[in-house]
Amino acid sequence: MASVLIALGGNVGDVRTTFAKAIAHICGMAQAAVIARSSDYTTPPWGDEDQDPFVNACVEIETDLDPHALLFVMQKVEQKFGRTRTKDRRWGPRTLDLDMIAYDDVSMAKPDLTLPHPRLFERAFVLVPLAEIAPDRVISGIRVRDGLASVSTQGIERLSDTG
Repeated sequence: MASVLIALGGNVGDVRTTFAKAIAHICGMAQAAVIARSSDYTTPPWGDEDQDPFVNACVEIETDLDPHALLFVMQKVEQKFGRTRTKDRRWGPRTLDLDMIAYDDVSMAKPDLTLPHPRLFERAFVLVPLAEIAPDRVISGIRVRDGLASVSTQGIERLSDTG
């Protein structure tokens, strides 16, 4: 079984409900098990700042699917929740964004998938929830908690539990 870290984000609709349903769909379609799930965080928009704040979270799953098969599942789940990557504005509003952050210690650079995620250590909106569930995980030679210490977390706030 591979340990996979996935980042979730969105700022259109009931994002927190979408996250819960999307995680269940990923697990069902990938025959995966959730190992850890972060809290949800409200975060300022990144890249295109003229839009509503985002909600972000991270999840660690275990799966037997290879990285490309899992990517296919993740893209199908995004589509199910209204995401059309070919029509989306880069860094624009979206119902659901799923990014594979790390797949075990696999390193690859293909046109459709780069692992680990190449911009992970630039993005506090990923590092904050990731550090909650995997602070000691080393990705690209950097411990997640150390990567988090090197970026500004201004404007990121943990949301209260929904249950």
